[in-house]
Amino acid sequence: MKLRFALVILLLGGLLTAVPAATPKTAKTAKKDPSLEPVVDQTGLPRVLLIGDSISMGYTVPVRELLKGKANVHRIPENGGPTSNGTAKLAKWLGTNKWDVIHFNWGLHDLKSMEDGKAQVSLADYEKNLRELAKQLKATNAKLIWCATTPVPDARLTPPRKDSDVQAYNAIAKKVMDENAIPTNDLYTYTLPKLADVQLPANVHFKKEGSEFLAKKVAKTIEEALAKR
Repeated sequence: MKLRFALVILLLGGLLTAVPAATPKTAKTAKKDPSLEPVVDQTGLPRVLLIGDSISMGYTVPVRELLKGKANVHRIPENGGPTSNGTAKLAKWLGTNKWDVIHFNWGLHDLKSMEDGKAQVSLADYEKNLRELAKQLKATNAKLIWCATTPVPDARLTPPRKDSDVQAYNAIAKKVMDENAIPTNDLYTYTLPKLADVQLPANVHFKKEGSEFLAKKVAKTIEEALAKR
């Protein structure tokens, strides 16, 4: 009896050691957006900084391609969000290196409707924030280019946005930029006639070819600014 019990114990022990230990599940690593990849400067080329939300993230890579060999095109390492995010982080984004051209935009996140029906950043606060941001950007001595916010389609959006608000926020932004002698890259007017072709349906974002369409205008505007340095 004792012998049989010992054999059972030995057999069970062998089975247990033969089963591999369970490996802990690892969380999937989120793929980094190519636009957020750091850029290694090519010596001798001017340095350009793009500031903006996901719309600018969409045109960042094609702008880099269009300006390859002409400029080192960087962008902030995140979605720029509303102007309130800009006032909190701009100094960090600018860093201590010299910038030759800075192409910047805020707007779509500012004007979006929150659960209480109000804009995330009111029109008055948007103007106030833009004045502070323009002041900080002018201190860099870079050539500055304000980028008008792109149109919002006439559709049910989540979160809610209205094109009439885009126009109102763009008008305030242009007033601030004109007062600061900062030229505007009017992507709103540029995009509006082709909106149905280049923008995703019922979405503020753009198709791949839409981002490439925006990139052509952005790259051309930056090249013109670089020529005036």
